[in-house]
Amino acid sequence: MSWLPKSPKARRRLTLLAAIAPVLGLAVGLTLWGLSDSISYFYTPAQAAEAKPPIGRSIQLGGLVEDGSVVKHSDGRVEFTVADQLATTRIHFSGDLPDLFREGQGIVATGAFRADGDFEAKQVLAKHDERYMPREITKALKEQGEWRGEGAPPPTYQSGAAQQ
Repeated sequence: MSWLPKSPKARRRLTLLAAIAPVLGLAVGLTLWGLSDSISYFYTPAQAAEAKPPIGRSIQLGGLVEDGSVVKHSDGRVEFTVADQLATTRIHFSGDLPDLFREGQGIVATGAFRADGDFEAKQVLAKHDERYMPREITKALKEQGEWRGEGAPPPTYQSGAAQQ
């Protein structure tokens, strides 16, 4: 008794599937292998300390800039410390910092770890806080009386019976 189906149509489908599956698997494997150097890993300082990414491998490191840690040098270099709740990492950067960069602000730095354990950033991006809202939406919410920012109390609504 054979494990192949008795129907010729079903055998053709099974044969076609058996021929396509390895080719598809090989294509996916080669694609992932080819993209492995292009993948940018994101770490917080604690995750980076645990994972110990190889020296020189390009990664993204994100966290909050510690208060009092920013040191600006006359030659344009900047050093600062990024922290999460468990660990801190010293970052070195040469270039112009984004306008939103400040102490206590969330940032994402792209670069690599050096042999001394510090992070050499090639790019620094400052993140908006969670309360950020585009100006147009803020204006529309104010016009509708729904705006709750800047300490405004939430709008009061009448109950369903009172509205009718």
